[in-house]
Amino acid sequence: MTTHVYNKLVRDRIPQIIEEKGKTCSIKILDDAAYHRELRKKLQEEWQEYLAASHDEERLEELADMLEVIYALANEHGASHGMLEELRHRKAEMNGAFAEKLLLLEVVERGKQPNE
Repeated sequence: MTTHVYNKLVRDRIPQIIEEKGKTCSIKILDDAAYHRELRKKLQEEWQEYLAASHDEERLEELADMLEVIYALANEHGASHGMLEELRHRKAEMNGAFAEKLLLLEVVERGKQPNE
């Protein structure tokens, strides 16, 4: 018998999927503070997996996983998917999105001399 220790936040159906494969697992229901900490860790985990992905399909899957975690975090902050999307849209209208691929190199303030 082999035991694998994970101690990480998983999607809701994972214990059921494990049991359907004839395995057993143990789980713990987290309190709100621990859940929030684990969501933040999960977002970092998914980000690292995205960075390590080697092809587009894998990268898209990791982005979808990150979205799921982001939606859960938004819910923890009292926001729905729709509220988060509305905020994203407002910010895009105000400041633009990232479609133009702009890299800001520097900003020079007019009228100021060096060492002022």
